[in-house]
Amino acid sequence: MTTFTPTHDVVTEATAAGFFPPRHNVEITQVTELTDRVMRLTFRDPFIASHAKPAQFVNLFTHDDFMLMPRPFGVSEVDGDEVSVIFAVVGHGTEQLAGLQAGDTVDVLGPLGRGFINQNSKIRVRMLTRDASQEIDDAFLEMRVRNAWAYRKRTVDTSACRVIFGEADFLPGLVIDKFSDVLVVESLALGIDKMKLQIVDILKKVLLEDGIKIRGVYERSDAKERLKEGMDRKKGFIGDEFDTDVEIVENGVRYIVDVKDGQKTGFFLDQKYNRLAMQRICKDMDVLDCFTHTGSFALNAGIAGAKHVLGVDASELAVAQAQKNAALNHLSDTVEFKCADVFDLLPALENEGKQFDVVILDPPAFTKSKNAIKNAVKGYREINLRGMKLVKDGGYLATCSCSHYMNAELFAQTIGQAARAAHCRLRQVEFRTQSPDHPILWSADESYYLKFYIFQVCHEH
Repeated sequence: MTTFTPTHDVVTEATAAGFFPPRHNVEITQVTELTDRVMRLTFRDPFIASHAKPAQFVNLFTHDDFMLMPRPFGVSEVDGDEVSVIFAVVGHGTEQLAGLQAGDTVDVLGPLGRGFINQNSKIRVRMLTRDASQEIDDAFLEMRVRNAWAYRKRTVDTSACRVIFGEADFLPGLVIDKFSDVLVVESLALGIDKMKLQIVDILKKVLLEDGIKIRGVYERSDAKERLKEGMDRKKGFIGDEFDTDVEIVENGVRYIVDVKDGQKTGFFLDQKYNRLAMQRICKDMDVLDCFTHTGSFALNAGIAGAKHVLGVDASELAVAQAQKNAALNHLSDTVEFKCADVFDLLPALENEGKQFDVVILDPPAFTKSKNAIKNAVKGYREINLRGMKLVKDGGYLATCSCSHYMNAELFAQTIGQAARAAHCRLRQVEFRTQSPDHPILWSADESYYLKFYIFQVCHEH
């Protein structure tokens, strides 16, 4: 290890290169070479020192010759007015770090822990552990899997559940859903993709210890996000082939889940207990379920004793499956499905003077990026305005957003705007989020995405 105090010329060159925001007036006091590629830089800056803490990050460097894993810079130490940060020298932003290949496991100094690197991804390093001494081996992966399964057994009905939820289970980029005796795997990060077969084998072993023999595994790594990681989209059997129409039971409702061609992994498990919450609301009611997919909210209403349920979805495949699910539950007489664009159907129902005791709005994410948030707000406002107008005075509206970028505050504001435009008042029954098998990790904002409200709608006279 080499330690040296830079000369005035080095400090001048660094400042001129734009390393530090001009307002900070940074004074470099020491640079330490930890390895041939990794450096510790110590500087004196009362502003940053008063705000930064170890293991937090600060934006410092903008020069192309320097790169941190991940950006911005990890604070390793704060001592009075002096701050030390760790960074890696990459060489004009084009060289691989010390010969590393995308997907390799790396140490993230700070000390921050260990993770896997992908130079092709906007997320340069995905953290696996905060313990820098932890070996990333079979024992480590088994510990992660056992912890995830133990948590599900304690918090949810495990007959059909999400067993692994990416960063929230400290296995970033990996999703594994369990539908009865079938697993569906979605891998969205290169590093975890290299480990997925090990993890699947470990999970099968852990489940077998509880008497659950997995008869098949299907991979649904066909999302566009894989392209951003430099990977091809992938879909198919892991191991022996099997019947990909899988029957599950949730909240007393039977479903056939198409793990091969259904949306995402085949079924939206995150709304499990929100669907259950609607059962008591829908008894003896006339219900409209918008964006019904394969009929999940509609069938919960039907099984609870609704007078009549109309489920609507734009997908013919989804509607056909919903009709099969209705027959499976002997609900075809009370629960019907219609293939239509909800944005077109709701104004048409309003023009007909049609109203319902309960309206359920479960739309897809209207935005998957910050750039599209304005259009998303318009979409959520419009759909809620139309939905409220179709609710009878004193009836109920269930509405949700599954977009991470539509945060809870903005979603609430948008619903309030729709209520004012519809000339109605909302009495909140309850606010809910995703099922506990999709845990919200407070240090990973993206793990909190589902917002679900139930309101009583009171029309102004």
